[in-house]
Amino acid sequence: MQRLLMIAGTALLALTVHASADGDPAKGEKVFKKCAACHAVGEGAKNKVGPVLNGIVDRPFGAIEDYKYSKSLLEVGDGKVWDVETLDVYLIKPKDLIPKGKMAFAGLKKEDDRANVIAYLAQFNEDGTAQ
Repeated sequence: MQRLLMIAGTALLALTVHASADGDPAKGEKVFKKCAACHAVGEGAKNKVGPVLNGIVDRPFGAIEDYKYSKSLLEVGDGKVWDVETLDVYLIKPKDLIPKGKMAFAGLKKEDDRANVIAYLAQFNEDGTAQ
């Protein structure tokens, strides 16, 4: 029974993750306005309170060299990357993934908002150019 529940949970997670990867970048640009006070994307973007998010999808945790990450993020993220699944979990409630992290954002409760903002961010290469 436990094995069946685990398989069902994994299948449900896979369906959710797939939905996150298929968001609407135009709608995500509007959602990103909630993030723009602390983060920047695009050509010429600079670190603010939070790091630049260019190339965030599949980037290793703590990879922006000129940004001072929290010790907690660096410990939790050792060897991890910001893939779609991890971004989705983080954007629900950042403190659940990195309890002592610096990010003071309540999160995005709506699945569509998270999927859309991830799709928006996925457009940006590491140098800020759009794909």
